[in-house]
Amino acid sequence: MDNITNLFPIDTQAPLKILFAASEAQPLIKTGGLADVAGSLPPALRHLNHDIRLILPAYPEVVEKAIPLKEVATLYLGGHLEPVRLLSGTLSEHIPLYLVDAPELFGRPGNPYVGPDGHDWPDNAQRFALFCRAIVAVALNQAGQNWQPDIVHCNDWQTGLVPPLLHYEGNRPATLFTIHNLAYQGIFSHTLFQKLQLPAELWSHNGLEFHGNLSFIKGGLAFADRLNTVSPTYAHEICTPEFGYGLEGLLRHRQDRLSGVLNGIDYHYWNPAADPYIHQHFDHNAFELKRINKRQLQKEMGLPQDEHAFLLGYVGRLVEQKGIDLVLELLPKLARIESLQLVMLGSGVTHFEDALSDAGERHLGNIAIHIGYNEQLAHRIEAGSDCFLMPSRFEPCGLNQLYSLRYGTVPIVRRTGGLADTVVDVTAQRLLDGNATGFVFDAPTAPALWEAIKHAIEFYHRPDSWWQKLAITGMQQDFSWPSSAIQYLDLYHEAILNPVPNPVSPAA
Repeated sequence: MDNITNLFPIDTQAPLKILFAASEAQPLIKTGGLADVAGSLPPALRHLNHDIRLILPAYPEVVEKAIPLKEVATLYLGGHLEPVRLLSGTLSEHIPLYLVDAPELFGRPGNPYVGPDGHDWPDNAQRFALFCRAIVAVALNQAGQNWQPDIVHCNDWQTGLVPPLLHYEGNRPATLFTIHNLAYQGIFSHTLFQKLQLPAELWSHNGLEFHGNLSFIKGGLAFADRLNTVSPTYAHEICTPEFGYGLEGLLRHRQDRLSGVLNGIDYHYWNPAADPYIHQHFDHNAFELKRINKRQLQKEMGLPQDEHAFLLGYVGRLVEQKGIDLVLELLPKLARIESLQLVMLGSGVTHFEDALSDAGERHLGNIAIHIGYNEQLAHRIEAGSDCFLMPSRFEPCGLNQLYSLRYGTVPIVRRTGGLADTVVDVTAQRLLDGNATGFVFDAPTAPALWEAIKHAIEFYHRPDSWWQKLAITGMQQDFSWPSSAIQYLDLYHEAILNPVPNPVSPAA
């Protein structure tokens, strides 16, 4: 793209053509927060009258949910012998959907990234390189759609090859690359780089090479016109050795093009006043009705029905990143508190699952564990708990603390990433000013989490009006998608107006 673009400012009020590329999206397929973003941000942008189209791999689950579909193009893509079909359909909100149909690569049931054995599919490099090439074909109007986007919004490593593959094209759209979790990078061998028949000029210190390997995510970080993460604090954290995973030098080098935009949540789906999954609807004007959900949750989970008990909830992956080991370390202390109850829902590392199940069996009176995932139960835990535990070691954005705020369930969080950006720690002055929304601790240790829980318990036993003020302040926060969508539009315009002129010289 030529820098002459900067001489002719675009009309920032005019509708943009946006190609939104992701490896998962609600309600079609979900493994994590990326799917929530890909399912919610495009409709928010569509409501602002922009022409946004979503492109995904044609996993069987996605194809089944997206029917009716029609074949709109046959693509012949580099590094792949078989022709690839481009399927077209429509999502809700009248959003056009493209599916990249290569059955030998994507026609597998279950998780889109890992096999039944829990290990990554061995051909993930081939699968997502093909996906990236299909995205590029649509982006360059080479897919028979008579449509070329102004910008391609790429998400995480699975789309990381798109910015470098577009970079050398003369009439390319701008690119935005969103980092949802830098811990997942798409690292493969140099042999695979050659096998994928990627342009030779991309194999360099300034390109896709990362300590002798091919890094998909580095392609997005090094070549995209704009970069962002899903919270302002995480955008700063990934520029440090603690959170940068060896890419902090490159990210510091590109810090002038890096920013953070908080994820939103769907306030229609997560709405205690109309949630079909909970027993009693309530809102901030009828907060006292929340206690009915508490008693029903206690009954459902086999706990004594006591509305005066202090009920902690947890919903999430049972992995070290989420601080689940800290919770396990504290379980003996928590079990000894007569008026405290704990409800946990999640799955993850086997030894964490086993340890929690064992704790639940030993403390039937005040600890209830559900291993697995149940969307309806997740809503009831959010609606029925007094506090929500989220002691993450790192959290790019986090969504459960936003759901908790919406449901008047006061979060207990570590000060990191999006948790630091969305939860305001309780002090007397902040409570008086109407700013406090939760309990925040700093060190990723069990003693620090214990102090935060003790603070919450002590606060809970103060006059009811204090707790209600804290919970209702959280319910009145606005973390809906429209405000985040406007910030993304600003990034799109910045990317279009200020493209990367030449390959950057990263320090990674």
